[in-house]
Amino acid sequence: MLSMPCLFYAVTGLYCPGCGGTRAVRYLLQGELLLSFRFHPLVPYAALVALLEAAAFLAAKAGGRRRFCLGYEKVFLYAAAGIVAVNFVAKNVLLVWCGIDLLAKP
Repeated sequence: MLSMPCLFYAVTGLYCPGCGGTRAVRYLLQGELLLSFRFHPLVPYAALVALLEAAAFLAAKAGGRRRFCLGYEKVFLYAAAGIVAVNFVAKNVLLVWCGIDLLAKP
């Protein structure tokens, strides 16, 4: 499979905040949740939030309520930003200081 190289990685030798995201989506679609989480934890988190919001929407529609979302958008957004930041730092610390490459092909 042909993929575009990460410019940030090519220039710095470090992973960018989004590195591994495409592979995480692919593994999530294949049902490999742990591999998806390993490559980028934001992907399974976003899928879970989307499922929760969809369930809230369907429940609201079925109950005839006007509010169609859970109402925690800021919490979900801050959690996502935290996941990206921790993922970015952790993967690069493991890569540089410990020699552990979490994005190596399994």
